[in-house]
Amino acid sequence: MAKAIFEVNSMDFESKALAWAQQFEQVCFLQSNGYQDAYAAIEAILAIDAKYIFESANNNTFEELTIFKAKHPNSWMFGFFGYDLKDEIEGLITSFPNNLQFPDCYFFIPNILIKFCKGSIEIESPYPKKVYKWISEFESQNFSEEVNSKFEIQHRLGKDGYYEAFDKMLAHIKRGDIYEVNLCQEFYAQNAEINPLAVYQKLNGISPTPFSTFFKINDKYILSASPERFLAKRENVLISQPIKGTAARGNTAEEDVQNIEMLRNNPKEIAENVMIVDLVRNDMTRSAKAGTVAAERKLEVHTFKQVHQLISTITCTKSDEISDVEAIKNIFPPGSMTGAPKISAMKLCDRYENSRRGVYSGAVGYFAPNGDFDFNVVIRTILYNQTQQYLSFHTGGALTIDADVEKEYTECLLKASAILATLNS
Repeated sequence: MAKAIFEVNSMDFESKALAWAQQFEQVCFLQSNGYQDAYAAIEAILAIDAKYIFESANNNTFEELTIFKAKHPNSWMFGFFGYDLKDEIEGLITSFPNNLQFPDCYFFIPNILIKFCKGSIEIESPYPKKVYKWISEFESQNFSEEVNSKFEIQHRLGKDGYYEAFDKMLAHIKRGDIYEVNLCQEFYAQNAEINPLAVYQKLNGISPTPFSTFFKINDKYILSASPERFLAKRENVLISQPIKGTAARGNTAEEDVQNIEMLRNNPKEIAENVMIVDLVRNDMTRSAKAGTVAAERKLEVHTFKQVHQLISTITCTKSDEISDVEAIKNIFPPGSMTGAPKISAMKLCDRYENSRRGVYSGAVGYFAPNGDFDFNVVIRTILYNQTQQYLSFHTGGALTIDADVEKEYTECLLKASAILATLNS
């Protein structure tokens, strides 16, 4: 693969490149929206057109992905792990229909890779100058920017169903079956016709986040405004940054400060975060060198356009005997989306949520040629099957013994607000 750097207005070129890429069957765009932390590695990157593809087909997904990855060393790989891989990992069963028909796991090695920086781009391809010319000359006005969302959003549980599921979960908590669980609900639409790229760009404008993703495989789309890092690797260090604790943005600067202080000192939100930190620490020990797991930063308030969140950072030094894929398997699915104890919580979610999560609550991201990787948690995300015209998104929140059903239901709607605003625009 050849590389070439071009000086451009990267925002204009990014928009053109995304529109041009829609002619291909595989597209992955990862966008940090300018957010920076100690582990940030890329501003924005666009992978186009598969040279090689991995798609899970049986119950040996992680083992076969490890083999696939080993066959293509020093390659960029982009893809996702669906939440329902939990069935393979833990021997669980998900009985609800797979309306979206996404595979449980999908990765591709791109023919074309574009890295975006301020004022320049780097194109990696067998023919980078041709790619630059094709995109530069692409008439993006031929690409419709209309969202075209004319359909009814339905609730799989509805308010009454959510209240009933909440009561049952709380009964399990009081009995001691679990002590924390992430109860989610699906919002969906049938006969939904949308322009996926326009919807993604609208969503990213309304809710810019550090782990924003546009992912296309054939007729299936992941349109994500995720603020959460699931697991990253930098050299030999693994990093997980679970989110637990949510507060609305204030209408004024003064109200915003008050909401941050209330979140920072809210016993329920703190308890949720601490429980998940303990869960993630325990999961990470399976991939860590002995004695290296540490909760480096706890209960930090991060502010996004739509909400404030409590985020903690857990790190460890990866064991040399554990492969990268195995390290992901050992902590999957994300603890912030399950509960504790983890397996018991997942079983109860399967019983009471009344829908399959699929890619939601899973992870999307990349493996880099230098050995690093980075995956988000698939939340605040629209999933869309264009052929079936089925659109779906979930929201959820952590329940503990102190949970209040009305507040939890309202939090679900708050987390859905950016998506609803996008689809109703």
